[in-house]
Amino acid sequence: MKLSRRDALAALAATGVTVGGAVVLTGDDGADDRPLDADSRTTMVAAAHTLYPTPVENVASFVETFLDGRVRDHPDHAAGIAAATDYLDDYARSWHDESFADLHRLTRSDALHAMNADTADPDPDGSDVERVRYYVVNELLYALYASPTGGELVGIENPIGHPGGAGSYQRPP
Repeated sequence: MKLSRRDALAALAATGVTVGGAVVLTGDDGADDRPLDADSRTTMVAAAHTLYPTPVENVASFVETFLDGRVRDHPDHAAGIAAATDYLDDYARSWHDESFADLHRLTRSDALHAMNADTADPDPDGSDVERVRYYVVNELLYALYASPTGGELVGIENPIGHPGGAGSYQRPP
């Protein structure tokens, strides 16, 4: 299954981000003015490759588009993602002597489990692990499953923000 820019825009719409201004997301101009630095973006893409099922393709482009729209007008959210990804990198370096993105996919998964990011309560103001759960794990999983392609993976035909929902819930299963 290949994620598209349209999937990212649908996931953004589900978060309440206005996608009418999504023209900003299409070009390379302004790429240096992005609220998230390259390290945070690289860590988020690596986390998505770890969290998303392996048949999902075009993950990097999907995550980049989603992040651009998600943090564009929300500097506090961008700061939260940056702090969470910094902690995730520091954690990986302390245990594996490499940044999170440089670890093998399975080692990244083990690192998330070892820090209890899979069971921690998501809290944007909580402990480091709770912020990783909120800003990294939950953010990426929400983006995937709120998109039409990601929704198909779990049997959600028309996720929130995707047109055509009224017809799908009126048909029998």
